[in-house]
Amino acid sequence: MPPKSKVDLYAAIRRDSRAGMSNRALQHKYGVGFRTVRKALNSVWPEPRKKLPPRRTRLDPYKGLVDEMLRADLSAPRKQRHTAKRIFDRLVAEHGADDLTYGIVRAYVAERREEIRFAAGRGVAKAFVPQSHRPGAEAEVDFGDVTIRLAGEQVKCSLFSFRLSYSGKAVHRVSASGGQEAFFEGHVHALRVLGGVPTGKVHYDNLNSAVAQVLGFNRARVETERWTAFRSHFGIDAFYCRPGIEGAHEKGGVEGQIGYFRRNHFVPVPEVGSLAELNAMVDRWDEEDEARRIRPRPRTVGEYFAAERPLLKPLPVEPFETGRLFALRVDRYGQISVRTNRYSVPVRLIGRRVRVMLHASELVVYEDGAEVARHERLMAKAGSRLVLDHYLEALVRKPGALPGSTALEQARSAGKFTPVHDAWWAAACKAHGDREGTRALIEVLLLGRHMPHEHLVAGLAAALRAGALTSDAVALEARKAAETDDTAGTAVLPQGPLPERFGQPKITSLTERRLAHLPPDTRPLPSVAVYDQLLRRRRPGGRPRPEGEEP
Repeated sequence: MPPKSKVDLYAAIRRDSRAGMSNRALQHKYGVGFRTVRKALNSVWPEPRKKLPPRRTRLDPYKGLVDEMLRADLSAPRKQRHTAKRIFDRLVAEHGADDLTYGIVRAYVAERREEIRFAAGRGVAKAFVPQSHRPGAEAEVDFGDVTIRLAGEQVKCSLFSFRLSYSGKAVHRVSASGGQEAFFEGHVHALRVLGGVPTGKVHYDNLNSAVAQVLGFNRARVETERWTAFRSHFGIDAFYCRPGIEGAHEKGGVEGQIGYFRRNHFVPVPEVGSLAELNAMVDRWDEEDEARRIRPRPRTVGEYFAAERPLLKPLPVEPFETGRLFALRVDRYGQISVRTNRYSVPVRLIGRRVRVMLHASELVVYEDGAEVARHERLMAKAGSRLVLDHYLEALVRKPGALPGSTALEQARSAGKFTPVHDAWWAAACKAHGDREGTRALIEVLLLGRHMPHEHLVAGLAAALRAGALTSDAVALEARKAAETDDTAGTAVLPQGPLPERFGQPKITSLTERRLAHLPPDTRPLPSVAVYDQLLRRRRPGGRPRPEGEEP
């Protein structure tokens, strides 16, 4: 088999020469000349192939002109520099280069532009210099998008990440949006978990939660007032990256961390009932990630963080209110509008102004310093979240508005208005009429303000079995369920007719039930004998009246 390469040919010639084969025999065997045999015997490596002199091209007369345009670009404004197309057009229009093609000019400009930039001392445009970080000094912050299934619906949320640059320890938080409330709450949670504040710079991009205006092409920024107060409270020294994709490498650690966390913990898409449940899972994942090792580091993230944690600055003692405060007026529908979404409040507040504290995942409504409503924050825009309990006072006067109300529909979807409610309601309407039956149901719903939901459902089921279709009967049976704490049968809501095995319990009065639970009375019956002396009144003269004489 002939040699595969020139190196193999040289090795074969040298091997046969050491075996005693003559030069002429080597030439005949391998079909080469005497010069090749001599070169093989003198060196194991073939001589490199000589490069042919560069061929002349049609661009040669114009290369100097192109270089001059590229050098002028070094001092020109960034958005007013020559492109390859502009250089080609100028060569044709100003120098009569009709024989050139755009492809020739484009290939030369792509190679020559970086050479001219480097020769002028501007450095290599896309060079990355490795960095070292001091323990406890630097950190990086960023947001990323994640998709989850929340209560059976697929929604997009924001993933906040705070990463220490030295150890790689990261803390994450999922919120309904990436607004300023989530930005602040993510910081508070991360600093509490880490146990301190970095002593040096914390790298940020130019997100609206922190930066109100970017000034020119330097590092100067106009910060939002709340962000200035927040970082002053915690002693955070902010460093803002270059705008756009060009500044992403200045906080590349957290950029890669978000991608790693999303690929390893959000695949497949997690299904949760609430954001609080998801954030509990995220905290557990953060603890598990301390056991991983970031290449090419010799130790784990947790080992580096153990050495870094004592070097962080201590946290301030006073808390910082991260929520956004609004003063809003309640409309005639008993609702307030917050960030394009509508939330219900008690109808007694219609026309009044209330204070709303907006957090990353919930909002709280206050009236005269007292909390009157609390809602989980809506994910989408132009939505509404209504609580049926807020409208009960109005529905007592307008019971006909209950069947088609939006609050009732949302209560059914949330599982607050169960099939037991529907069955009792239908029976009450059949017995008392639609108006009075609906009013009786509203009175039952008002009981939910003073007793647990599961006890009320148990009371409805028991009253329905007994045919007792009044709110007083439901209240009595709910108190029975509360006293016996027997809610095993209320976890599964009955569909259709109730089972016969429950029997027909007797509905007793509340007074009889209370008397039955009193301890036995062992005291003797009272005597009225001592009152007989009042019957023997004395006469006006002091003499006692004879017995049998009329007074």
